[in-house]
Amino acid sequence: MAGTLIVGLDVSTRGEAEDLIAKLGDTVDVFKIGYQLFYGGDGLTVGRELIKAGKKVFFDLKLLDIDNTVAKGVAAIAETGAHMLTVHAYPKAMAAAVEAAKGSDLCLLGVTVLTSMDQGDLEDAGYGASVSNLVERRAGQAREAGMGGLVASAFEAGRIRAIVGPDMAIVTPGIRPAGSAAGDQKRIMTPADALRAGASHLVVARPIIAAPDPKAAARGILDEMAAV
Repeated sequence: MAGTLIVGLDVSTRGEAEDLIAKLGDTVDVFKIGYQLFYGGDGLTVGRELIKAGKKVFFDLKLLDIDNTVAKGVAAIAETGAHMLTVHAYPKAMAAAVEAAKGSDLCLLGVTVLTSMDQGDLEDAGYGASVSNLVERRAGQAREAGMGGLVASAFEAGRIRAIVGPDMAIVTPGIRPAGSAAGDQKRIMTPADALRAGASHLVVARPIIAAPDPKAAARGILDEMAAV
């Protein structure tokens, strides 16, 4: 399986998002909308338009709140026809999300440990577990809750796959083609290596958005993925 490329629409305005979508054309079928566009650039409208056009939309909102609030948020996103939604991988939040998404096609993704965080960052945040141990624990909890998949660094993809089996999605941000700048990501991997490690979906934003020719950049990544 070649895996699925998800392009992160990490831009600030609806106009920028629509311009990028137009440049990519039929090259890309799945788009991620996160905080930047959702809150600042009418991202919900952009998402609805993409869904209407037959594209798949991943709302990366990382929900975490009391059970009722998480459930209401998940139900609202499910009604849009979105393809994926992130929830922080806390057991109660995941249980509430799964219950709220019943009857829809929404794939719920548990966020394990952000790819911008390393061991020192976890310790600063008060976690006593190692990155790998925390990721593995949350992966098991996501499986038990009935989540559709997980978001994690590609470095943890192999261990996660062994825990959750072949059917759950493993979505990996922090993907950088060879020669790309790491930016604020600390645990990054190339597209080919991420797929070999066990990832099923690769999220790429800056290497495509910032490219002189975003469509050519996306095609290059797709070609690398197809060769695995």
